[in-house]
Amino acid sequence: MNKLDLSKLQSPVQEELELFNSFFKKQLTSDKQILDYALRFILSQKGKKIRPLLVLLSAKLGGKVTDRSHRGASLVELLHTATLVHDDVVDKADKRRGLPSLNKIWGNKISVLVGDFLLSKGLMIAVENDDFDFLKTITNTVKRMSEGELLQIYKAKKLDIDEDTYFKIISDKTASLLSTCCEIGAGSSTNDSKKITELKNYGEYLGIAFQIKDDILDFIGKTKIFGKVQGGDIKEKKLTLPLIFALNKCDIKKKKEIIKKIKRGEKNNSVSEIIAFVVESGGIEYSQKMAEEYSQKAKKCLDIFEDSEAKTSLMQLVDYVIDREK
Repeated sequence: MNKLDLSKLQSPVQEELELFNSFFKKQLTSDKQILDYALRFILSQKGKKIRPLLVLLSAKLGGKVTDRSHRGASLVELLHTATLVHDDVVDKADKRRGLPSLNKIWGNKISVLVGDFLLSKGLMIAVENDDFDFLKTITNTVKRMSEGELLQIYKAKKLDIDEDTYFKIISDKTASLLSTCCEIGAGSSTNDSKKITELKNYGEYLGIAFQIKDDILDFIGKTKIFGKVQGGDIKEKKLTLPLIFALNKCDIKKKKEIIKKIKRGEKNNSVSEIIAFVVESGGIEYSQKMAEEYSQKAKKCLDIFEDSEAKTSLMQLVDYVIDREK
């Protein structure tokens, strides 16, 4: 269990989150029956809503939460939800948060179209309210996320990823959206470019720490939590930081042996052996150290802000990300 309770981190913006939930729910409706069914199904899969929380806390830290803050929070959550729907299609996933995935129930074609609807809905919210600065930010984010995913797929085929490339991938794939949440949140409440930049950087570092921790948990986390099986990255031939470190530390013969086993992909029956290799090589400790370094960078970005409940929550959110077990 996490030492920190997420509900406590939400307390500075609890009322604003409730308003956001109402606003967001209204966006996920349609007069087209099959689309409405699919959208209701998505709403039933309640996640932690970390991204809207980041938008609202950043807005409160920058000034105060406004209608523009709620629109920004909806925009990023719609984009995030769209990417999850599309990712499940690409990954041929059967489950999402322990429940059947959208594509498992309605098939790939409908799922892709629902994802497109969610993305266009978010863009329309921005266009209809002249939030063109949000559009500029979010379109660059979509570009980065797509490039990061494509680079990871390409490298999974070649299995030649190094540490620099790994950080490029996770920065684009994961950190870009968290950075965008904080940038949009700050931009909705202040024109102070220094504050906006520092919160943007906070989100970037938080996202990197989050993904490193996620990659660590793939090796040592509890199995089958929310449908995620331990060693899933190995079966998908993803070289993440713990494994990259371990491969760089061993001799050429051992490296070739491990790479050969990783190439088996879904047919891999050596997952436990590869996990043991990573643990024994110090890959977990090194990765944890790197996650903590980025968490400290994230916290340092908040130094320019006066103490407040919102600042405390953003500081503690970093610890929440690092200490989580799933």
